[in-house]
Amino acid sequence: MDQPASPTTTKRSSSHFMARCLQALKQNKLVLPTIPDISLKIRRAISDPKANNSKIAKVVQMDPVITARLIQISNSPLYRGRRRIESCPEALTRLGLKVAQHLITSFALKTVFKAKTRFIKKRMDDLWHHSSYVAAISAVLAHKTPGFDPDRAMLAGLVHDIGSVPVLTFADAHIDLISEPKDLDETIDKLRGPVGCAIMKQWHFPDDFKEVVTDAEDWLRDPSPQPDYVDLVVVSQLHSFVGTPQIHKYPRIDEIPAYHKLLAGHLDADTSMGILETAKEEIWQIQQMLTR
Repeated sequence: MDQPASPTTTKRSSSHFMARCLQALKQNKLVLPTIPDISLKIRRAISDPKANNSKIAKVVQMDPVITARLIQISNSPLYRGRRRIESCPEALTRLGLKVAQHLITSFALKTVFKAKTRFIKKRMDDLWHHSSYVAAISAVLAHKTPGFDPDRAMLAGLVHDIGSVPVLTFADAHIDLISEPKDLDETIDKLRGPVGCAIMKQWHFPDDFKEVVTDAEDWLRDPSPQPDYVDLVVVSQLHSFVGTPQIHKYPRIDEIPAYHKLLAGHLDADTSMGILETAKEEIWQIQQMLTR
């Protein structure tokens, strides 16, 4: 079946879908996405305090596609230096190991947004587009905000909705249990946080990324006067809705606590919109980098 069941399906069916998802989660049967082995090997190599660029390059070069993309990105306007980079060790030197680690993980994420049925494939595509756009905005705002790493911010934006993927994958295999799209939306809203947290734990991501996937939809979140990556992603999400019908579903950007904490309180609506307007080309380049 390629689309949700007829709306005439009883409400019990939609409740059953959510119950089945919850049951699968509790029994560890909800399929969590996995990052390709080569990406995990590279992350481990970069995290090894004894590793150097030469040793890490040998691991990276096990995957010609990743190697080519790192070289390409090191020569892009985002990172380009005075001379052209032509080798993996040179690319790692220019980018830096942490940046390379975040980029390689970002490349791998695109592979988990997949489905078989037309309805769920469209939802996966929309989710990837939203996630990559939020990632690009997060990177740009982080570049303008003291104390933030743009590449780490990009990865945080990219994974903020990762908890939706297993629910969509479950729906892909049980499409007949969904009476209408809103049933799927309600299930995603309920499970996105705990499922995302389970994925971050499985992928051995830092603890603050667990906060990103659980709190990125908490518009009034305000645990500390100091801004963090959750604040950055929250603001980036609201910016991503500007100019769309969805904007009316959410609070005004300048009404949320996260907004006033960024840039030490100097980021107002006009300033941030001006930053994003000026950085349109950079945002587009980051999205292209993530999508290729």
